[in-house]
Amino acid sequence: MLVLVAPGQGAQTPGFLTPWLDLPGVEDRLRAWSDAIGLDLVHYGTQADAEEIRDTAVAQPLLVASALISARQLFTSPADLTARVGAAAGHSVGELAAAALTGVLSDEAALALVRKRGLAMAEAAAVTETGMSALLGGEQDVVLPHLEKLGLTPANVNGAGQIVAAGTAEQLAALAEDKPEGTRRVVPLKVAGAFHTVHMAPAVSALEAAVAELSAADPHTRYVSNKDGAAVASGQEVVQRLVGQVANPVRWDLCMETFKELGVTALIEAAPGGTLVGLAKRALPGVKTLALKTPEDLDAARELIAEHASPAAENSAG
Repeated sequence: MLVLVAPGQGAQTPGFLTPWLDLPGVEDRLRAWSDAIGLDLVHYGTQADAEEIRDTAVAQPLLVASALISARQLFTSPADLTARVGAAAGHSVGELAAAALTGVLSDEAALALVRKRGLAMAEAAAVTETGMSALLGGEQDVVLPHLEKLGLTPANVNGAGQIVAAGTAEQLAALAEDKPEGTRRVVPLKVAGAFHTVHMAPAVSALEAAVAELSAADPHTRYVSNKDGAAVASGQEVVQRLVGQVANPVRWDLCMETFKELGVTALIEAAPGGTLVGLAKRALPGVKTLALKTPEDLDAARELIAEHASPAAENSAG
């Protein structure tokens, strides 16, 4: 069974969209989306530097656009995706790409919503100096109480020995000086705030208003949620989870447990791929993985799809 996933914030690097613009129709689509959301995706994806694309209001739409552009190259239609993909999920902002790929939202609606999400989260992050750091290694039952002691939130529980802590600059500095027992490294992340914590509460209110009149369809392909790893069959529930998710932890560990229970045999990560494939290699041994980084990866991805696509009846979201 094939799983399709979309990466979250921090996966972006300067110029990462450049090779994708060589594909037919991609630049036109990106420019149309740019006009619709008031953000030049082509500029930020090809010419902007690392600091410019670190901005939450820029990074989030850029990542969703990239995931959609790259994943759409692999399937001829939504029906083709449904026939071949057993489940889809996204990490944090990647959930909006997954919502579009599974038919809950149109690509245009997902881009419009992620633009509002990014602006609201950037505004919330500006209130207090906050950030996030990844802890590599260590056991959850040791790491989590240690974070609580320091006043930090386990914002991403990613599995495979990785937990991301979020909080104020002072709390993260204290963590760097006082690692939990068994943790090999503490790595500051390229994000602009303490996402998936109480610091993002103002963004929840902004998103609630943004989705009030949003039209959502039930997913045509199984959608696995960051909240608890559950497969969600209602489009309206997916949208409500997307709203609450900005201030709640990402449980990617539970998403991977669900993939395992469903019988995953292969996993493809949309561009800019790499992070989620790395986690899957450690948490899902034996599962074939492929990260879409450039269009040169598309042929290998198509081969993997041909080998691992599931019968359509197994992929139903209902």
